[in-house]
Amino acid sequence: MKIFLPACIYVISCILLFSVTGNTQSITDTITSASQPSSLEKGLFETEEMLEITLSGNMRELLNDRGKISQFHPMLLTYTKEDSSEVSLEAEIRTRGHFRKLRENCFYPPLLINFSKTESLKSSVFKEQDKLKLVMPCQGDEYVIHEWLVYKLYNLVTPKSFRVHLVKIKLNDTRTKKITAPFYGMLLEEHDQMAKRTGTVSINRKMRPEQTEPDAFLTMAVFEYLAGNTDWSVQYLQNIKLLALDLNAAPTTVPYDFDLAGIADAPYAKPAEELQMNSVRQRRYRGYCMQDMKKFDSVIALYNRLKKDIYSVYSDCPLLDAKYKKATIKYLDEFYATINNAGAVKKEFEYPCDKNGTGNVVIKGLRED
Repeated sequence: MKIFLPACIYVISCILLFSVTGNTQSITDTITSASQPSSLEKGLFETEEMLEITLSGNMRELLNDRGKISQFHPMLLTYTKEDSSEVSLEAEIRTRGHFRKLRENCFYPPLLINFSKTESLKSSVFKEQDKLKLVMPCQGDEYVIHEWLVYKLYNLVTPKSFRVHLVKIKLNDTRTKKITAPFYGMLLEEHDQMAKRTGTVSINRKMRPEQTEPDAFLTMAVFEYLAGNTDWSVQYLQNIKLLALDLNAAPTTVPYDFDLAGIADAPYAKPAEELQMNSVRQRRYRGYCMQDMKKFDSVIALYNRLKKDIYSVYSDCPLLDAKYKKATIKYLDEFYATINNAGAVKKEFEYPCDKNGTGNVVIKGLRED
């Protein structure tokens, strides 16, 4: 079933064509109004309808395939259109990732869906897709929602950002005849599709952050500070993708994978030991050394202009419980108190210049496949 999402969706849609979702208890019961136009002709990331999908196949074999090199497994992806007709799409699916792929870390591994090129695909909501990353719950699907909202925040900042689509998933093991209760997952836009959408090309080479487009880098680095995310580096392309107007232009840095961000508040999230931080909720600016604070003026002005919309992502979204919402609003308050205090800005954003600090530590990480 596909469901239109109420409430907080409209706050961000004034700026974007996509945004946040509706009520946790009523979301699966809400029926699309007959007066609302069908969005089946739209692509997956041009609509904010809640899409309920079922993955059918040998689920036990798929979910247990967590070795270093995982194999594709034949699956069927099914969803129901608004006219109640069912769409079934053939696909191959494999596990992916590193940390979240390990059973000791996460109950479900992340998945990669490779669609078969069939006529059914061409007329479906997935018609523009080839391969899709599916983020599965690691330790509770509420943390999928938390991470999804971080992507939505960065969508507010720039169109050169990954679009995401929240989905409800059921797993149908055709061998054991067991079907899971529905849970939240997240579909992530392909890197090449983002490049095509933004009129850019993908760059896949290591470089220093100083070699990237400076304004875009500062915007991104301050966003990572806002979100409390330190798990990234340009040098190793750790949770960073690069887009450029052409192969010779300075590229734009695009962040992704926010489950270890402080604002997502995942229970398994820990900062890298070499950063010497107490928790991921502690913010640490990880840009390069820049002592001219005036270069941050336009970036700070941007985040001040977006302040109301950024808060609305959380305050107006009933998918969040009251405790998390209150804590996140406070976390945002701390960010805005910092960027609007000249002394605090200098202290925080000059940190990479401190030779005795950890601001120049480069996170190598494990590249996501």
